[in-house]
Amino acid sequence: MIIIGEKINGSIPSAAKAIAERDEAYIRELARKQSESGADYLDVNAGTPPDIERETLAWLIGLVQDEVDTPICIDSSNPETILEMIPLVKKPGMINSVSDEANKCERLFPHVASGEWKIIALTCDDRGIPAAPDRKFEIAGAIMKKADSFGIAQDRIFFDALVNTVGTTPLAQVSFTEASRRIKEAFPGVHLTSGLSNISFGMPCRKAINQCFLTLAMNSGLDSAIMDPTNSDMRAALYATQVLLALDEDCVDYLSAYRGGLFGVPKKP
Repeated sequence: MIIIGEKINGSIPSAAKAIAERDEAYIRELARKQSESGADYLDVNAGTPPDIERETLAWLIGLVQDEVDTPICIDSSNPETILEMIPLVKKPGMINSVSDEANKCERLFPHVASGEWKIIALTCDDRGIPAAPDRKFEIAGAIMKKADSFGIAQDRIFFDALVNTVGTTPLAQVSFTEASRRIKEAFPGVHLTSGLSNISFGMPCRKAINQCFLTLAMNSGLDSAIMDPTNSDMRAALYATQVLLALDEDCVDYLSAYRGGLFGVPKKP
């Protein structure tokens, strides 16, 4: 499972406060703790008004790279902002994101086609975020056709079928997993990812929903997640699911996590 740490994001109140106050120590701690907890990438999202987004994002990227070596996931809805941030990143990481709206693919793909950047692709277009799996799959096909035209290999694309919140869309998980299965069948080389916590927005006891969604999504081929790697319950669910899906040979990762104290067992000397 490829883990994209979600905590450095201005949409999270505690992170927004730290960003607004330019609290370097707090941002560094977020980067360090997520890296130590196994994040493969660190998502960096300013979450600020457009007029200060670029300056804020550059500041955040600088802090994170000064603190850890974990690759950066540049997170912005503005392709121009992403393009300005790419030269500031020390090594190719991940772009979050492109979609089939407002010519985002056409703007970004030419600049990353020949490199090593991974790309999160969202199944939305100028008509918005669809709920039906057929539409999600249709949009994924359109994006993949554009990626192919620029010679971008499937394994550099991470499709996010954009799960709706289950509080307003009862079939949110069903639609997401069906779309994910179809995308993986049509384009076997791609990765599947998700912002896991989106499904539980507005619901009580969000942790329980998020954990179950992770398990169900992994059973449908999810091999990446935008999540909080410092949340021991989520990581425990991840390791247990890998065992049950025969994705953890000889239960190596599960047992390592157990010995490391993830399940509340004291670390052995």
